[in-house]
Amino acid sequence: MKIIIEAGATKSDWRLISGSEQLKSQLFPGMNVSTIAMEHNLDTLTHALDELGRPQLEGLYLYTAGIVTPQVSQNLEARIRSLIQVDEVEIKDDLIAAARAVCGRQPGIVAILGTGSNACFWDGSSVSFKVRSGGYILGDEGGGATLGRLFLSDYIKGLVPDEVAADFASRFDASYEGIVALVYRSEAPAAALGRLAPFILSHYSDPYIKELVDGNFRSFIRRSLLRYDFTHYRVGVVGGLGSACRDIFSRLCEQEGVRLGSFEAEPINGLLKFHSI
Repeated sequence: MKIIIEAGATKSDWRLISGSEQLKSQLFPGMNVSTIAMEHNLDTLTHALDELGRPQLEGLYLYTAGIVTPQVSQNLEARIRSLIQVDEVEIKDDLIAAARAVCGRQPGIVAILGTGSNACFWDGSSVSFKVRSGGYILGDEGGGATLGRLFLSDYIKGLVPDEVAADFASRFDASYEGIVALVYRSEAPAAALGRLAPFILSHYSDPYIKELVDGNFRSFIRRSLLRYDFTHYRVGVVGGLGSACRDIFSRLCEQEGVRLGSFEAEPINGLLKFHSI
């Protein structure tokens, strides 16, 4: 048996498989070592493995954002091996998850558009070129967290149109204190910001919101995607926001001459196929 975990800031999707047969599927809290405290990630691992009965495994494959140093992987692997008997543990970042999901073992350009954003060139077996994302503070252009951050920044300065602002205030804690707490005091601020994306998109017909959304995607295209050889390779898009905004993103990519391939809301189905071979 194997466990494949695809973890984002909002949720982590766990699948227990035997060969090509899926035995169990369960959602747990998000794991993201760049925006969520390590202890919370480790607690999520412990809770999830307890819930799944701590099975003896051939392999456990964890994909999550923020795997930037060997120490991060070592901490996660040590917790896993302290809880279960497993032959192989592989911990990779969300880019490799996306690449394996949409490209398999073939070369291509991969774009992640979810709570965060990222992109890379996949040569069929490894990431051979990558423009750094920078996370939701220094980058993540195109992602839901950045869209939420841009909206709140305008909201507290009175730049959001009255109708949209009134609707926002009727659905969320729109006080300055509440917004500051959301951004600076929550355990997973990127996820909290990303959860504002559906509300923002619901007002896409408003010219202000249209420019905000389009500008966020356009920044990702110009600052990340245009760095890749999109004349020879198509861009596969992975992520809930990218899939939800497929028409918008496709239109903006066409304007910039970027050729798109497939869209996948979640990489997990492609990962199940990859690890079943």
